[in-house]
Amino acid sequence: MTIATHDIAWCATTPKRALDTDPHGSASLKSVGTALDVMECFALDGELGVSDIARKLGVAKSTAHRLLQTLVSRGFVEQDRHTGLYRLGIHIYELGQLALERNGLRHAALPTLRQVAHATGLTVNFAVPDGPDVVFVERIESRDGIRFLGHVGRRFPAHCTSSGKAIAAFNRELEEARRQAGFPPRVSKTVRTARDWGAALTLVRRDGYAVSHSESFDGASSVAMPVVVRGVAIASVSVFGPSEMVAPHVDRLVPLLFAATRRIAKTQAP
Repeated sequence: MTIATHDIAWCATTPKRALDTDPHGSASLKSVGTALDVMECFALDGELGVSDIARKLGVAKSTAHRLLQTLVSRGFVEQDRHTGLYRLGIHIYELGQLALERNGLRHAALPTLRQVAHATGLTVNFAVPDGPDVVFVERIESRDGIRFLGHVGRRFPAHCTSSGKAIAAFNRELEEARRQAGFPPRVSKTVRTARDWGAALTLVRRDGYAVSHSESFDGASSVAMPVVVRGVAIASVSVFGPSEMVAPHVDRLVPLLFAATRRIAKTQAP
């Protein structure tokens, strides 16, 4: 079984990271920033042409072509020899895998995440905050074949997920970043206003965990618990599945998540 989702790139709702606006910044550094902007265009589209890149970045086609060729030469981007279109290159995958493999928090959490997956039979997600969003750096799929479409490392706006709410309730930086970025709707019950965001986080602080019912995907639910280290949430563990498999069992799932997040938090103690 596959849970239906809309074909949308979540990072489309994420504000572009601010660049150094120092007027004395070198042209070479600005070029680096533009090259990174080129690669980020592919987060929304699998393949793009030179004209597409130029239009998205507001640069001349010659500039876009020059940047693309530089990225191709380093393996960050590759060009389809038949269509002429560009896509992310294999070197991006290599570097991404290295980043994941060298993430100490993820490695520390993995044994516990596997235990939660075995005990619940649900999909288990491990998320960390980044800007106004959360990024799932590990996902263990349901053993029943109910898949959460997407790939490990997928980014979601914090207000759309139980993971985001669980972290933001105990992480002021994420809470405020999401408030500044706004609350674009996703599905029927997504948080849509700052007032609703504040109310949702108040409930999480009261209960110690977050729930999501049809907030990221219609008909799907999740329960998340923050991993709190020295008073600040640095990650979250959540279980996800069809609402009929999750919502009636929140009381049973919460103690499992509580024990799991405490075990992970202890691995981060000084």
